[in-house]
Amino acid sequence: MSSQTITIAAVYASLEHVMDPEIPVLSVVDLGMITGVELGEAAVHIKMIPTFAACPAVSYIRHNIKTVLESELGIAVSVEVDKQEHWHSNRMTPAAKEKLKAFGIAPPKVLSGEVSTEIMMEVPCPHCGSEQTYLRSPFGSTLCRAIHFCKACGQVFEQFKPLE
Repeated sequence: MSSQTITIAAVYASLEHVMDPEIPVLSVVDLGMITGVELGEAAVHIKMIPTFAACPAVSYIRHNIKTVLESELGIAVSVEVDKQEHWHSNRMTPAAKEKLKAFGIAPPKVLSGEVSTEIMMEVPCPHCGSEQTYLRSPFGSTLCRAIHFCKACGQVFEQFKPLE
């Protein structure tokens, strides 16, 4: 593809193929990590934000964005971490939340203020839908997850924490 035929829509379509390394059913687009796409004459410039400021996968994700876009679009790509924006769980698309649930992780609720203890406690089970669950630990396998237990189906599950 020449730079003249590449569109923003084509870039976003390719970005859908760049998956999060910790939750491989979610793309960087699903997570709302892309804050800007600039089309130049001979290159595409991507601005992204990590889900956590100290995310250890930032360089890995940047590399994957560059590799996938260069391969699919046939043009040079640069990727910059956007330091003007911060990520929060409301940036996730509705489709991302459905994918999380299908993957067995309870999606975060939409935040309209600060994260409260109640919002961390009231989490429906992604396996059976029951609201008879309780928080086992606010610390899961990654910084963005908490561990819950469902009394109805007996499953332990993780919740993607609502983050501000």
